[in-house]
Amino acid sequence: MILGLGISTVWTFDQQRTKAFFTEKLDFEVRSEVSMGEMKWVTVAAKDQPDLELTLMSLDGPGLDPESAAALKKLVSKGVLGAGAFRTDDCRGDYETFKARGVEFLQAPQERPYGIEAIFRDDNGNWYSLTERSEELDLSKDFG
Repeated sequence: MILGLGISTVWTFDQQRTKAFFTEKLDFEVRSEVSMGEMKWVTVAAKDQPDLELTLMSLDGPGLDPESAAALKKLVSKGVLGAGAFRTDDCRGDYETFKARGVEFLQAPQERPYGIEAIFRDDNGNWYSLTERSEELDLSKDFG
Protein backbone atom coordinates (compact mmCIF):
# COMPACT_ATOMS: atom_id res chain seq x y z
CA MET A 1 0.00 0.00 0.00
CA ILE A 2 1.31 3.44 -0.92
CA LEU A 3 1.78 5.62 2.15
CA GLY A 4 2.45 8.90 0.35
CA LEU A 5 4.98 10.80 -1.72
CA GLY A 6 8.47 10.78 -0.23
CA ILE A 7 10.73 12.39 -2.84
CA SER A 8 10.05 14.74 -5.74
CA THR A 9 12.54 15.85 -8.41
CA VAL A 10 13.75 19.38 -9.03
CA TRP A 11 15.90 19.61 -12.18
CA THR A 12 19.05 21.68 -11.79
CA PHE A 13 21.97 22.86 -13.88
CA ASP A 14 24.15 23.07 -10.73
CA GLN A 15 23.31 21.01 -7.63
CA GLN A 16 25.47 23.06 -5.26
CA ARG A 17 24.02 26.37 -6.44
CA THR A 18 20.48 25.01 -6.15
CA LYS A 19 21.22 23.55 -2.72
CA ALA A 20 22.35 27.03 -1.65
CA PHE A 21 19.16 28.55 -3.11
CA PHE A 22 16.92 26.26 -1.07
CA THR A 23 18.93 26.39 2.16
CA GLU A 24 19.97 30.04 2.17
CA LYS A 25 16.95 31.71 0.57
CA LEU A 26 14.06 29.43 1.58
CA ASP A 27 15.42 28.06 4.92
CA PHE A 28 15.29 24.42 3.81
CA GLU A 29 17.69 21.87 5.27
CA VAL A 30 19.93 19.35 3.53
CA ARG A 31 18.65 15.82 4.19
CA SER A 32 21.24 13.90 2.18
CA GLU A 33 24.34 14.51 0.10
CA VAL A 34 25.93 11.30 -1.10
CA SER A 35 28.42 10.66 -3.90
CA MET A 36 27.32 7.77 -6.08
CA GLY A 37 30.04 7.24 -8.66
CA GLU A 38 29.70 9.92 -11.33
CA MET A 39 26.63 11.49 -9.74
CA LYS A 40 25.77 13.08 -6.44
CA TRP A 41 22.46 12.46 -4.67
CA VAL A 42 21.35 15.67 -2.93
CA THR A 43 18.03 16.15 -1.16
CA VAL A 44 16.62 19.17 0.67
CA ALA A 45 13.39 19.67 2.58
CA ALA A 46 11.35 22.09 4.63
CA LYS A 47 12.54 21.80 8.22
CA ASP A 48 9.09 21.01 9.60
CA GLN A 49 8.17 18.40 6.98
CA PRO A 50 10.01 15.15 7.71
CA ASP A 51 8.16 13.00 5.18
CA LEU A 52 8.91 14.82 1.89
CA GLU A 53 12.25 15.68 0.26
CA LEU A 54 13.23 17.33 -3.00
CA THR A 55 16.03 15.63 -4.88
CA LEU A 56 18.16 18.12 -6.79
CA MET A 57 18.72 16.14 -9.97
CA SER A 58 21.43 17.24 -12.37
CA LEU A 59 20.36 17.82 -15.96
CA ASP A 60 23.60 16.27 -17.21
CA GLY A 61 23.69 13.28 -14.92
CA PRO A 62 23.31 9.59 -15.69
CA GLY A 63 19.94 8.16 -16.64
CA LEU A 64 19.16 10.66 -19.39
CA ASP A 65 20.03 9.92 -22.99
CA PRO A 66 21.56 12.91 -24.83
CA GLU A 67 18.34 13.76 -26.70
CA SER A 68 16.21 13.71 -23.53
CA ALA A 69 18.79 15.70 -21.57
CA ALA A 70 18.88 18.38 -24.30
CA ALA A 71 15.06 18.60 -24.39
CA LEU A 72 14.85 18.84 -20.60
CA LYS A 73 17.58 21.49 -20.45
CA LYS A 74 15.66 23.54 -23.02
CA LEU A 75 12.42 23.32 -21.03
CA VAL A 76 14.09 24.23 -17.73
CA SER A 77 15.96 27.12 -19.41
CA LYS A 78 12.68 28.47 -20.79
CA GLY A 79 11.18 28.45 -17.30
CA VAL A 80 8.10 26.46 -18.29
CA LEU A 81 8.33 23.71 -15.66
CA GLY A 82 6.32 24.14 -12.49
CA ALA A 83 7.91 22.13 -9.72
CA GLY A 84 5.21 22.37 -7.06
CA ALA A 85 3.25 24.40 -4.57
CA PHE A 86 4.68 25.22 -1.16
CA ARG A 87 2.26 25.78 1.72
CA THR A 88 2.82 28.69 4.07
CA ASP A 89 0.94 30.27 6.94
CA ASP A 90 2.07 33.78 5.93
CA CYS A 91 2.33 34.27 2.17
CA ARG A 92 2.81 38.04 2.34
CA GLY A 93 5.46 37.81 5.07
CA ASP A 94 7.36 35.03 3.31
CA TYR A 95 7.13 36.97 0.05
CA GLU A 96 8.84 39.97 1.68
CA THR A 97 11.50 37.79 3.36
CA PHE A 98 12.30 35.77 0.26
CA LYS A 99 12.25 38.80 -2.04
CA ALA A 100 14.77 40.53 0.26
CA ARG A 101 16.99 37.44 -0.08
CA GLY A 102 16.96 37.74 -3.87
CA VAL A 103 14.24 35.26 -4.82
CA GLU A 104 12.70 36.17 -8.19
CA PHE A 105 8.92 36.47 -7.98
CA LEU A 106 6.75 36.27 -11.08
CA GLN A 107 3.67 37.28 -9.11
CA ALA A 108 3.30 39.16 -5.84
CA PRO A 109 0.80 37.75 -3.32
CA GLN A 110 -2.75 37.83 -4.68
CA GLU A 111 -6.10 36.80 -3.29
CA ARG A 112 -7.44 33.62 -4.89
CA PRO A 113 -10.58 31.57 -4.18
CA TYR A 114 -8.37 29.10 -2.28
CA GLY A 115 -6.26 31.63 -0.36
CA ILE A 116 -3.30 33.92 -1.02
CA GLU A 117 -0.74 32.93 -3.65
CA ALA A 118 2.61 34.23 -4.92
CA ILE A 119 4.66 32.66 -7.73
CA PHE A 120 8.47 32.47 -7.71
CA ARG A 121 11.34 30.86 -9.61
CA ASP A 122 14.33 28.95 -8.32
CA ASP A 123 17.86 29.53 -9.59
CA ASN A 124 17.24 27.28 -12.63
CA GLY A 125 13.95 28.75 -13.82
CA ASN A 126 11.58 26.18 -12.28
CA TRP A 127 8.52 27.97 -10.89
CA TYR A 128 6.62 27.35 -7.66
CA SER A 129 3.44 28.52 -6.02
CA LEU A 130 3.72 29.86 -2.47
CA THR A 131 0.23 29.41 -1.08
CA GLU A 132 -1.50 30.34 2.15
CA ARG A 133 -4.77 28.43 2.14
CA SER A 134 -7.96 30.12 3.11
CA GLU A 135 -9.35 28.85 6.42
CA GLU A 136 -12.77 28.42 4.86
CA LEU A 137 -11.43 26.52 1.86
CA ASP A 138 -14.01 24.12 0.44
CA LEU A 139 -12.21 21.71 -1.90
CA SER A 140 -15.53 20.59 -3.38
CA LYS A 141 -15.97 24.02 -5.05
CA ASP A 142 -15.40 24.55 -8.72
CA PHE A 143 -12.81 27.34 -9.02
CA GLY A 144 -13.01 27.54 -12.82
